[in-house]
Amino acid sequence: MALHPVLDQVTRRIQERSRASRSDYLAQVDAMSARPPQVRTMGCANVAHAFAALPGTDKIRIVEEKGPNIGIVTAYNDVLSAHAPFAHYPDILKDEARRNGATAQVAGGVPAMCDGVTQGMPGMELSLFSRDTIAMSTAVALTHDTFDAALMLGVCDKIVPGLLIGALHFGHLPMVFVPAGPMTSGLSNSDKAKVREQAAQGLVGRQELLAAENAAYHDQGTCTFYGTANSNQMLLEAMGLHVPGTAFINPADAERELLTREAMRTVLSITRGRRFAPIGHVVDERCIVNAMVALLATGGSTNHLIHWVAVARAAGIIIDWDDFEQLSSVVPLLARVYPNGSADVNQFQAAGGPGYVIAQLLQSGLMHGDVLTVRPEGLAAFGRIPHVENRQLQWQDAGISGDDTVLRPASRPFSPTGGLKLLKGNLGRSVIKISAVPEDRHALRAPAWVFDSQDELQAAFKSGALEQACQTNGFNGVVCVVRWQGPQANGMPELHKLTPPLAVLQGKGYAVALVTDGRMSGASGKVPAAIHVSPEALAGGPLAKVQSGDVIVLDAPAGLLHAELTDAEWQARPLAIMPAELQQANHRGLGRELFAGFRRNALSAEEGACTWLLK
Repeated sequence: MALHPVLDQVTRRIQERSRASRSDYLAQVDAMSARPPQVRTMGCANVAHAFAALPGTDKIRIVEEKGPNIGIVTAYNDVLSAHAPFAHYPDILKDEARRNGATAQVAGGVPAMCDGVTQGMPGMELSLFSRDTIAMSTAVALTHDTFDAALMLGVCDKIVPGLLIGALHFGHLPMVFVPAGPMTSGLSNSDKAKVREQAAQGLVGRQELLAAENAAYHDQGTCTFYGTANSNQMLLEAMGLHVPGTAFINPADAERELLTREAMRTVLSITRGRRFAPIGHVVDERCIVNAMVALLATGGSTNHLIHWVAVARAAGIIIDWDDFEQLSSVVPLLARVYPNGSADVNQFQAAGGPGYVIAQLLQSGLMHGDVLTVRPEGLAAFGRIPHVENRQLQWQDAGISGDDTVLRPASRPFSPTGGLKLLKGNLGRSVIKISAVPEDRHALRAPAWVFDSQDELQAAFKSGALEQACQTNGFNGVVCVVRWQGPQANGMPELHKLTPPLAVLQGKGYAVALVTDGRMSGASGKVPAAIHVSPEALAGGPLAKVQSGDVIVLDAPAGLLHAELTDAEWQARPLAIMPAELQQANHRGLGRELFAGFRRNALSAEEGACTWLLK
C-alpha cells in the first residue's frame, strides 16, 4: 500500500524542520559508534572496578574473550504493581546472556513513581519532572561506558519516556525495551468509575470505595485501563523497540519469560555486528510519526502530546501539536479501550492487540513500513502476535479482529479520525481528546469559574456551589478554569481527581468543561477538557487574564478556545498574579524544594516541558 499523502506530507515537514538538529544528533551518534569498545582502551584499574563483582567466568568472557556486555537499566520497585515483576528480570537476563556467550550487568536503577498513588496529592507535582530525572538517571547508569548494548526495563507513565530520552542520549548503543505486562482483569473500569462518582456525591462511603479500588487494582502488572502506561507500550511496539507483541502479555503467562529472554537474544543479534541498528538510528522521523499514528489510532493518552515531543527532541527531531492534529484528521480510530470504550487492555490483547493495529495501519498506508527496528524483519514483524508452541516462541499473522466491539479494521473504523483536536483562540493553544466524549458535548458555551487550585474546585463541588452556578447563571453549565498548573508553576500535575465531580454534573444534564494549563490522566474520559493550555498562566499565558463570569467558547469541531471579549477588552485585561501563599505551598515539602531548577527551566507543554534544553 502506498503511503498516505498526509502521512508523507507531515513526515517531510518534520524532516525539513529538524534537518539541522537531526544532522547534529546523528553526527554525535556516529562519532560514538566509530569508537573502539571502551573496555579495550580503559586503564587496568578502571576495568578492575567495572567487573570486580562479576563471577570469574563472566570476567573472562568480557576481558579475554571480548564478549558483549549488556547493561540493564531497571525501574524496579514494588510500589508500582506494573514494575514489581521486574524483581527477577536481571537474573533471567543474565542467565540468557551467559547461554549466548555474553555477560550482563545491572547498570543502574531509576526512580519510578505511581501516579495512581499521588493523584490529587502534593507528590503529583513531582510526577512530570520525574521523567527528566529518570532520563538523567539513565545517563548516569550508562555513563560507565562499559556496555555494548542495553536493555531498558520500564512500563509506566513517566518511566518509559524518561528511559527513552536517556537512551537516546546514548544513541550509539543498540537497545531493546522490556515490559512486564498488565495485571489480569478485576473489577471493570466502568464499574470502578461508577463507584467513584457515587463517592463524589456521598452516596457510598470510604469502605465501599476502597473495596472497589482494591478489586480493580489487585495484582502485579500494569493497570488495565488504556492510560499513559499502556499507551507507552503501544507506542514502543509501533516504534519497533520491543520484541514484537510483548506489550500486553500478563506477567504470569507462559510467554512472558520467553519474551524476556528473547529481548536479550534480540539485542545480542544487533550487538554482534550482524546489522547496524543503534537506537539513535532506529528512532528517526518516520519512527516518531509511526508512534504518533499508533497513539491516535488507539485513542491513547494525551500525556504523550508532551512526552513524545520531548522524546523526539532527544533524537534531534522537532514535532508540534499541528503535526498531531494533521495526522489525527486522517488516522482512523481502530480501538475502543477504556476510557474510550468498555474493554480493558486484556480484552484489547485478546482481540488482536498491537499486532492487529499495526498490521491494519501498514496495510492502509498509514505507517512507514520501511523503518529500522530491533528486529531484522522490520516493522512487519510487529504486525504479528506471539504464542508458545512446543515451549518455543512463534509468531502468527494478526488476522481478523477477535472482537469488533474492541478492534475494527481500518476499512470500518469506530471513527474516521483519531479524536484529537488542537484548540486555538485568545486563550492560547490547547488540546482536547474527544474520542471518549459524547458527541453532543464536543462544543459548549458557558461562563467561566476561575479556580487557583484543584482543591478549590473540589470544595465548590462538595458545597453545592458549582451545581447552583449551573442552575442560576442562565447557561445551564459552567467552564471550570483551573490555572497555575503548568510546568513552571507547580510541575504540571495531572488533575484526574476532577473527573468524578465534573462527570457527576454532566450526568445531571449540565454543560460542563475543564480548561487548564495542567494535565489530565490518560484515563480521563467523558468530560470535555481543554488541557495543556500554552503558554501557561505563570509564564504570562492568557489563562491569567480570565475572570469568573467571562463567557468561554470551547468548540472542538471548530478548533476554538475563546473568551468572548473584544480584542480591545482582552488586550486591556491585566494578568493575574499567582497568590504568594499558593506558590509557597506548591514549592515546599515532600522534596519539592529540590526541583526549583526544573520549574525555572521547564519549557512549555507543547515544547515537551523539557527541563534539559536551553530556552
